[in-house]
Amino acid sequence: MQAIEYFEVECPEPLGAEYYKQITNDVLLDHNLIRVINKLHIYVDPGVPIFVAVGVLHKITRLVRVRDFAAVNPVAGKIMLVLANETYLAPMLRIFLERFGQDHVEQADRFTVVLRDVSVDAREVEEIIVADPSESVYKDLIYAFKCIAPEGFRIRREQYTKDKFFFVASEDALTDEVDALVRSKFARMGEVMA
Repeated sequence: MQAIEYFEVECPEPLGAEYYKQITNDVLLDHNLIRVINKLHIYVDPGVPIFVAVGVLHKITRLVRVRDFAAVNPVAGKIMLVLANETYLAPMLRIFLERFGQDHVEQADRFTVVLRDVSVDAREVEEIIVADPSESVYKDLIYAFKCIAPEGFRIRREQYTKDKFFFVASEDALTDEVDALVRSKFARMGEVMA
């Protein structure tokens, strides 16, 4: 498992910084996000009140194709797929039903799917993309930082790009000064806000 290269919590109260570091670590572990984040800087100042989290992500896992979890075998007018696990079964079936139609897709059991009379060969089926892990990362990060931010900090602003994100929360209205604060926290990590 990849570790976070840079992890800093900045708070006017040193004890508060330690508590927030532990809370953040626990929540990221619980949500399986430690492997996703490369750098993370959190700034908490209850006196303002403001919570800022900025981060840089590891390269997100590649696209998941049928070949990654299923053996694809052409057998006399049909293509038989034998799944190693059923993690991507539902999205694969949804794609197959859309693409080939219900009459051409048969699920024999939990680990076997048969495509009958389809106009593609086995190699093309192997290359079909069934999942993009990066799609759920943004939602997972926002949910995690909602859990980490202080209770009552309901006014939020967040942004996510391919490799960076920020999450800002407060009890008060967020002003234009927030952008300068976010840029300064990225700079503390040696990064530039996207």
